[in-house]
Amino acid sequence: MQPVRSPVSFALAGIALAALHVASPARADAVTDWNIKAAEFITDAKLGTPPAMRVMAVVQTAVHDAAQQVPAASQDAAVAAANRATLMALLPAQKAAIETTYTTMLAALPDASAKAAGIAAGERAAAAVLGARAKEAPVFAAVDMTRPHIGNQPGVYVPTVLPAATAWAARTPWVMTGPAQFRPGPPVALASDTWTRDFDEIKAYGGRDSKARSAEQTEIARFWDYSLPAIYHGVVRSVALTPGRDVAANARLFATVAQAMDDALIAVFDAKHHYRFWRPVTAIRNADLDGNDATSRDAGWLPLIDTPMHPEYPSGHSILAGAVGAVLKAEVGSAPVTLATSSPTAKGATRQWTRIDDFVNEVAMARVWGGLHYRSTNEVSLVMGRAIGELAVRKARQQAALQAAEMGGEKAGEKSGKAEQGVKPEKVERGERALVATAQ
Repeated sequence: MQPVRSPVSFALAGIALAALHVASPARADAVTDWNIKAAEFITDAKLGTPPAMRVMAVVQTAVHDAAQQVPAASQDAAVAAANRATLMALLPAQKAAIETTYTTMLAALPDASAKAAGIAAGERAAAAVLGARAKEAPVFAAVDMTRPHIGNQPGVYVPTVLPAATAWAARTPWVMTGPAQFRPGPPVALASDTWTRDFDEIKAYGGRDSKARSAEQTEIARFWDYSLPAIYHGVVRSVALTPGRDVAANARLFATVAQAMDDALIAVFDAKHHYRFWRPVTAIRNADLDGNDATSRDAGWLPLIDTPMHPEYPSGHSILAGAVGAVLKAEVGSAPVTLATSSPTAKGATRQWTRIDDFVNEVAMARVWGGLHYRSTNEVSLVMGRAIGELAVRKARQQAALQAAEMGGEKAGEKSGKAEQGVKPEKVERGERALVATAQ
């Protein structure tokens, strides 16, 4: 299966990703301002994590494509129009709030031809991305056919809550060739020493009444109980707010991150429902049945964080953190950076990191301390996420090279046409050629 690209060329401002300095909260731009608002609208819509990540990917892709079509004077209007059009289409219950924000943002821009051109570009980019993603509609309408397990005892009550996102892997990825491109090998064997280690660790540290888990570890676990776009995009904004960046660079950064995260969840749900590995609460309460004499059952064990309704392996949080970390590493290079974000599940508390790896590894360990994922699962998930993030960066660079070559060819053609014919060539707006070519 070939991934569907945005109908507007996913062009970058430059081929190489820019090196940055320490992040500063002193400045924002239209892209980061709207990214904050988009995250708020998504949160208010009360979407689950997978559909929320999809919405953010659609929005940020349209924003990027719109910003690449117009000169700097029109970019703020293009960003506003792309956000409005995509958010209104995907979050209809939030229309009033979206429209109010859009009106306020546009009112701050001077009324001129540049503003009108930006609005047109934003609406065009949004329509193209939404059109390309419309083919996913059957996935959201699919009926879950999960059969509650009754064993060989018809008539006996069994829990009837159905697992989440069973059809999510049927979606079309942004950068992956297919949902199983990065599917890992199976979970650890239950008779292995690794399983014994993982079991004992999460039993001791992940339980609701754990005596081994520290107060700080408990705070971290609760902090990362939240998984909607706002918490991860807060980390990304630490980089986007670095002095010296512009609208085009930030549009590209947020689009690359959002596509990587959306693909990461497609990959993780493919693997989750392929392997259907048991959660710690199931494993610990059934340890007498795992065939491993080194594990012991605890009939009343509960995790610190309530268990989501989908299989354990791989970890969604860890694959998301790995993907975000890979994109940020490509963006930052070896420059120092300060990352920060806040969490509603930690009463708005803010955490900071001075190394990207520290942020990524904290997310993974939070899932152990929360009693939701085994250490080996997190290790595999981080590898998956990094691979997807690195792929998103490579795809972005390839698109940049293609765009640069096309722009160079057009300029050469213009000069040649003028010299040979003495006629002014027909103007082609930046990005317009790619829009027409990919829409056919």
